[in-house]
Amino acid sequence: MLTGVFTALPTPFLADGNIDFENLQKLLYAQLTAGVHGIVLLGTTAETPTLTAAEKKQILDACVPSIRKAGRQLVIGVGTNNTVSTVENIRVAALYKPDAALVVTPYYNKPNPSGMVAHFKAAAAEGLPIVLYHIPGRTGQKLPGALLKKLLTEIPQICGVKESDYDLTHVTDTAVKYAGKISYLCGNDDLFLPFLSLQGAGIISAAASVCAPAFVRIYHAWKQAKTAEAFDLFARIYPLIKACYYETNPTCIKYMLCQLGYGTQTVRAPLGEISTENKTKIDTLLTNKEFLI
Repeated sequence: MLTGVFTALPTPFLADGNIDFENLQKLLYAQLTAGVHGIVLLGTTAETPTLTAAEKKQILDACVPSIRKAGRQLVIGVGTNNTVSTVENIRVAALYKPDAALVVTPYYNKPNPSGMVAHFKAAAAEGLPIVLYHIPGRTGQKLPGALLKKLLTEIPQICGVKESDYDLTHVTDTAVKYAGKISYLCGNDDLFLPFLSLQGAGIISAAASVCAPAFVRIYHAWKQAKTAEAFDLFARIYPLIKACYYETNPTCIKYMLCQLGYGTQTVRAPLGEISTENKTKIDTLLTNKEFLI
């Protein structure tokens, strides 16, 4: 079971667009020091669609030893909208012995039910535990409850679901059926507390890149039945969480990290620099250092 706060680690870039390995290590160290329970490498927050295979390997080589030395859980993003390339990515990921591979439902293609099952069976056949990543807003396809049941029934290798659906009826239905049986992980930072109240196992968070200390405190407060304290902490960082998504992730997070001393705000095309208006609004929120890395 994957449990706790997992940071979806961004990829710092130098001003020339190359990977900034110094600030990558600095950012990873800050996350581990903040007490996160795990790290997700090569998720979409890492801008993986713009990374070459060689760059992905360099990131894994740079980060995995520190994660393992710290005794934290490791998830590696491998999903694409091509079953063959997804399997190839899993084979590379397996060399680093992650706790799970994160596999998004194929985007754009919109597979029919038989195709979806075949895709995840091919991924699972490589032997790694699989976290199914459900994010209808990005993929354009929502998994019906019956299809999710079929996937979980026929593919026991699926150990968890990263849920990024804003349909709370769907979220609740899934939690009632599967929380405790699989790792049901929140994929929407602004729904962290509702997920915990539904017995969710934790969160895979992009915003934790900036405010990991707060997410860790919220998680532990909730687990200690200090629900009022958890809500107070959540309410205090909620404006910052929302600000992380003023524009397409991870553009705002990259700007925040730049302001906090973790390299440049550089993102790779087709993403671009955020607006001056949003920079000004974000600057007013980066004041409470106890919540920030």
